Amino acid sequence: MLRLRSSQRGFSKRLAALCRGAQVPERISRVVASVLDGVRAGGDAAVARYAARFDGVRLSPHQFRISPGRIAAAARSLAASDMRALREARANVAAFNRRGLPSDWKARNRHGGTVGEKFDPIRRVGLYVPGGEVPLVSTVLMTATLAKVAGCPEIAVFTPAKGRPGSAGDVAPALLAALHLVGVDEVYRIGGAQAVAAMAYGTQTIRPVDKIFGPGNAYVCEAKRQVFGTVGVDSLPGPSELMVIADGTARADFAAADLLAQAEHGSGRERIYLVALSARVADAILAQVRAQVGSLPRSDKVSRVIDEGFVVVEAAGLEAAAQIANAIAPEHLELLVGRRSTGLLLRGITTAGAIMVGNDTPTALGDFSAGPSHVLPTGTTGRFSSGLRVSDFIRRTSLVSYGRASLRRAEPGISAFAAMERLEAHGRSARIRVA
Repeated sequence: MLRLRSSQRGFSKRLAALCRGAQVPERISRVVASVLDGVRAGGDAAVARYAARFDGVRLSPHQFRISPGRIAAAARSLAASDMRALREARANVAAFNRRGLPSDWKARNRHGGTVGEKFDPIRRVGLYVPGGEVPLVSTVLMTATLAKVAGCPEIAVFTPAKGRPGSAGDVAPALLAALHLVGVDEVYRIGGAQAVAAMAYGTQTIRPVDKIFGPGNAYVCEAKRQVFGTVGVDSLPGPSELMVIADGTARADFAAADLLAQAEHGSGRERIYLVALSARVADAILAQVRAQVGSLPRSDKVSRVIDEGFVVVEAAGLEAAAQIANAIAPEHLELLVGRRSTGLLLRGITTAGAIMVGNDTPTALGDFSAGPSHVLPTGTTGRFSSGLRVSDFIRRTSLVSYGRASLRRAEPGISAFAAMERLEAHGRSARIRVA
């Protein structure tokens, strides 16, 4: 754990050093490049080979895809209370994202021509859902629901299988139940960089997609980075992050519980930040962190994050707290401050992936069921990118339609630009129509 004060000498330099960029070790880049090349050249056989090497499962190509019957059976076997939770979360996610659907439009411009936009869903999308030790059931809802709302006609989901070494492995029933609820039945028990390669290049049994979505480990994110251009990618989300800004109104036990919740994701590379408006507030929350961590079933992994990835900052005031948040650009940000301070921080903070306001709004709401997608920018990329939304699954096409009269009004401008840019044929293409 690192403890700092915003007023201390050299604080800005130390804060800048904490801002983790998107760089990955060269070793990971090399391994990923080898996997991508292997799958591009070897197809199904290479996918099976890498699944055995990295996930310990033995798959033949006819076992890659999970049958629709198996997916439906998982939904029937799930506890009623779990299905209710899935339905509630799906309804919130769908309702939230329907508000973001863009609409076609047309209008007249100053020449009198018709301009506009039309929006079409991406035809075939690939969704990566982390599985294994922590099967992210909620990620199904936070990605596939958006694709369905957008109207994508083909949705292929990839998630790693886990099981006895040498077996074909399986996928968590709750994850399959969520896929059935959303209405996705093209599901492959393939994970890691080999899944990204199969999505990007296709194999003998898997058709390539147009765009890849979803979070993953460092290998998955690096694979997405390397295949960008062959296919689209949504973002490169990394290990989970949470920043809590707290003053004297914050419940110390609530703040500690939320910090620990984000530390338990399991990679060991998670980052948690406490920005306290006084030393007294920081001490109270730290005492609660120490009191609660031992009772967690994954306390060893959480303790590692506390030791290596926990930063506590005593901020000199609200302006300093906002500057710290904007520099870190946290994936999740909790504002556990008074009402007036909340308004000031909301106006001043412009880089957070998602902001939770008030003592009764834990980050877990955003993780699971509130409505916005939990696929959010990490590693300071919130400075220039946003969380996943329905428009990411949609293509925009601009429309232009002129008649003779409107083209005649536009022609002088076209000719002027053509002359300035020394592109005579451009100018001629307009003049020949109005001569």
